Amino acid sequence: MEMLKYLLCWFPMVLLAVLNGAARDLWYTKYTGALAAHQISTFFLIILIGLYCCLVVKWFPPNSEKQALFIGIVWTLLTLAFEFGFGLLRGNSWKQLLHTYNFTEGQIWILIPIWVAIAPYIVYRFISK
Repeated sequence: MEMLKYLLCWFPMVLLAVLNGAARDLWYTKYTGALAAHQISTFFLIILIGLYCCLVVKWFPPNSEKQALFIGIVWTLLTLAFEFGFGLLRGNSWKQLLHTYNFTEGQIWILIPIWVAIAPYIVYRFISK
């Protein structure tokens, strides 16, 4: 039952990601171009998720480093399931969805699931010291 609060804490991250994507699409893509906007958006979302993790860990401190890492892994699995599930429902192909993970083409979205996986652990280590 304790993990339920952390599962529920995942949903605001979806809202942060959607708002971040909307800002990118409606505001600065026209000034920077698609690739630069994608990169800016990725880094901005990393910052937002980091700040949000600070709040979650402060309000609901994990019991251990292991639990903090487990929370991040669960959040990452939920994030990937949402991203790919929603993308497929919107009619995107696997090729289109995986394109944002192609680091060799400047696509750095892979940093998001990596950060989501480790952010609770890093924040926990930082706050608990």
